[in-house]
Amino acid sequence: MQLDTISGIGPKTVELFKKLSITTKEELIKFYPYKYEILKKSDFRSLSNGDKIIIDGIIEGQPMLIYLHKNLKKIIFRISTDKTILNVTIYNQTYLYDSLKYGKEVTVIGKFDKVKNTIIASDIRFELLNGTPKIEAKYHTTNGLSSKTIAKFINTAIDGEFDLKSFVPKYIADKYYFDSYKWAIYQIHKPMDVISLKHARQQLKYDELFTYLLKISYMKRKIVEDKFAISRKINKSQINKFIKNLPFELTEDQIKATEEILQDMSKKKRMNRLLQGDVGSGKTVIAFIAIYANYLASYQSAFMAPTEILAKQHYEEALKLFEGIDIKIELLTSSTTKKKKEIILKGLENNEIDLIIGTQSLIQNNVIFNNLALVITDEQHRFGVNQRNNLKEKAISPDVLSMSATPIPRTYALTIYGDMDVSNIKTKPVGRKEVITYFKTEKEMTDVLNMMKIELDNKHQIYVIAPMIDNEEDEELMSVNKMEKKMNYAFGRLFKIGSIHGKMDSKEKEKTMNDFTNHKLDILVSTTVIEVGVNVANASMIVIFNANMFGLSTLHQLRGRVGRSDIQSYCIMVADKPYKRLEMLQDCNDGFAISQYDFENRGEGDLFGRRQSGIMSFNIANVSKDYKMMLKAKEDAEDFIDKLLNNKIEGYDYVLDELHKLDNLE
Repeated sequence: MQLDTISGIGPKTVELFKKLSITTKEELIKFYPYKYEILKKSDFRSLSNGDKIIIDGIIEGQPMLIYLHKNLKKIIFRISTDKTILNVTIYNQTYLYDSLKYGKEVTVIGKFDKVKNTIIASDIRFELLNGTPKIEAKYHTTNGLSSKTIAKFINTAIDGEFDLKSFVPKYIADKYYFDSYKWAIYQIHKPMDVISLKHARQQLKYDELFTYLLKISYMKRKIVEDKFAISRKINKSQINKFIKNLPFELTEDQIKATEEILQDMSKKKRMNRLLQGDVGSGKTVIAFIAIYANYLASYQSAFMAPTEILAKQHYEEALKLFEGIDIKIELLTSSTTKKKKEIILKGLENNEIDLIIGTQSLIQNNVIFNNLALVITDEQHRFGVNQRNNLKEKAISPDVLSMSATPIPRTYALTIYGDMDVSNIKTKPVGRKEVITYFKTEKEMTDVLNMMKIELDNKHQIYVIAPMIDNEEDEELMSVNKMEKKMNYAFGRLFKIGSIHGKMDSKEKEKTMNDFTNHKLDILVSTTVIEVGVNVANASMIVIFNANMFGLSTLHQLRGRVGRSDIQSYCIMVADKPYKRLEMLQDCNDGFAISQYDFENRGEGDLFGRRQSGIMSFNIANVSKDYKMMLKAKEDAEDFIDKLLNNKIEGYDYVLDELHKLDNLE
């Protein structure tokens, strides 16, 4: 049901909720609180000066509204509570004035000034606590939607009828003594007490994990049963010749991963494999070997990258690797001219193009393939489920290879990517040196600048990373524009400096990136737009400002932009003060270990990006903290799917209907 079916929600509020990725009544109901506040009456006699106070009482006398100056107003009044009179002051909430009447019952929350016997209020509720603690849900907000407003609309929704059903069958729910699904939903938003809240949280966590793993189990079975899967005769002698002619030797991990992929491609079972490896571990060349095997079998391949910069880089690398081989390669992005695009579209449809590399432009409706048999997505967690599936649907049943440089421990991977086989690359190519990482506080900027000067004098290049494009929101965060000025002030007379960020148009970005690649720029100031895949061999240093603003996996990705050759490279993280997790990064170059630490200490959202990932859209479960529960849910889901698909259980047609919607999404 649409949001505007809820009383009080109009077009403007609908738009505000979109900012929180909420578009339906069901999504609103599943927008769970991120924390709770227990409103318990304070014994103000035991409070110290400046302590938080929660007190209820009755308004004495008539409140006064006082205008101190244009932007500062206050309401003052007194409340009678526990045979004591307390003064209350609340600033800049003049809308409350008309409701604050003599004799009105109120609960006041604020800071207690014991000397003046006054509460500086932050919030006022028009009800008494009556000695009973109240648990109040707090929600993530956006400008224009407060937690209180969101709670009001959610309460309206759950107090009425709503069509949400659990996928957990009764025999499993009974095993864990679960209450009704609607009871759990109600308790998560409006808990009766702490015990009820704990039970509801556990039930809804399990429900999310079970639903996810049920879908994974279903998709895995669909892959096994796929009658349209493509099998190829793998031309091993030609592939071995291609590998032998590469300008470098493959590592043991690369060889193993290549063998696993080629074995998948030779079977009449659709490949659905995740290739995960540390930054700079050489995943792309494995993808090109798979593409070559696919080409030798006379099929088309599609390679989708998350950014135009990365797509162009893959295209140029493909041209080099396939030089002397009659494989027709094209690049399709939003920058491709209309005339060129028409030629490419015709070539794909007529089987005149063997490999197409591009961005999301590949999934547009007018892109039609002749015999697409291999789909590769780079940095697959950056594409939503629908984006990846739109590309898969360009063929009847293509093999799928997904690549990720944000590796996660194998134990987690086998559960999370339950419908995928996983290949890991841990060793780095021969000749690569470990990037030396330093942590510096902002007070040590002279050291940072001196280290940068040494690299620049050695004719090397440097990335400088800032977390924002401009700094209107927070003066303390270094912006790209401000940082570029600082770099020009420090080095502008001797070296060339440029900047790149997400708000630039594609042509500007491409020109700046080309200038840096061709050493027309010595320093590139950037946001995390360069986080993934950009490969400039001469770049020997990356300086990351406000490093504490980033997750460890992102910092490790950024660090991977240097150390792309045999030049000794450096990563300098700068922050306001020392941070334990940054020290961990300083001492560790193993992406798997870093992601394990990030996973356990920050949760999966930081690894994948919650809403955009399409992998982890959990509202309440946390894969790391709830991993044991996830393993149990996996076992239960596989048992249920077996019963469901073999007609051993009845009454769950609504579950089957939802699962059948996944038939093209595996």
